[in-house]
Amino acid sequence: MTLWNGVLPFYPQSRHAAGFSVPLLIVILVFLALAASFLLILPGIRGHSRWFWLVRILLSLFIGAEIVAVHFSAEWFVGKVNTDTSYKAFSAERVRARVGLLVGLEGINITLTGTPVLQLNETIDYNEQFTWRLKENFAGEYANALEKGLPDPVLYLAEKFTPSSPCGLYHKYHLAGHYASALLWVAFCFWLLSNMLLSTPAPLYGGLALLTTGAFVLLAIFSWASISTVPLCPLRLGSSALTTQYGTAFWVTLATGILCLFLGGAVVSLHYVRPSALRTLLDQSAEDCSQARGGSPLILGNPLQKQAGLPDLKYITTNL
Repeated sequence: MTLWNGVLPFYPQSRHAAGFSVPLLIVILVFLALAASFLLILPGIRGHSRWFWLVRILLSLFIGAEIVAVHFSAEWFVGKVNTDTSYKAFSAERVRARVGLLVGLEGINITLTGTPVLQLNETIDYNEQFTWRLKENFAGEYANALEKGLPDPVLYLAEKFTPSSPCGLYHKYHLAGHYASALLWVAFCFWLLSNMLLSTPAPLYGGLALLTTGAFVLLAIFSWASISTVPLCPLRLGSSALTTQYGTAFWVTLATGILCLFLGGAVVSLHYVRPSALRTLLDQSAEDCSQARGGSPLILGNPLQKQAGLPDLKYITTNL
């Protein structure tokens, strides 16, 4: 006979808000700091190019921040349901609650919030994360959740994603998240390369790198979307069924890939159609460009001519 009449006690540690991710917050703060640093030096840029550089830098930082941040977001696949379900193991007590399932590239996040929060003399507000990163043990985390005595809805959904579950969700989502994450890191490398190449006298290669960035982002989207063709194991909580759909991270990543393709295509098209406009757009010297095309005259003269008392000769003018 235990203190709670045979029911495992719930874990006493403090809980955090649903959807809160410390790595995601760090990524956002780092890129916001970079954006703020650029805004501080923005007044030092003269003329209309100031607004061009503002749009260019902010767009580039948005693309880079999005590619990194979605790794730590759990909103690639989301589902919520309001249901009347059992609360504790070996108990007939039921609660009215909102159950949420968030699936990301590195694991799942399960939320349980009572409606109202205070029921059965307890605060029903849970947010549990189970990860499947390379060095993480999903089955071990599930075993720890059983020892903690988490509520039935949380354990039910977590059990569906265990490696031994007949649903097979673990292997599908684990592999899809692994390949999508790898492709996004490759896209991030090409994003860095495109920023460097767009600042050189050969912006064509920067545009090609930006096109490659968009291509890898879309490949990551397609690798994740491939699991949508597999029938999802039925998830029933009480009298209601939980259905999932693509989340915010999926759609924002898709939009970022299309944006990279559009910007990269614009740079490549301008390079072949109007290269002078492209160089002016990228804030390069128009005089250097004209000399590179051979349109400006080069005047040669002897500065020691007057000092030596030689007769006045005409300057030699030639075109390169």
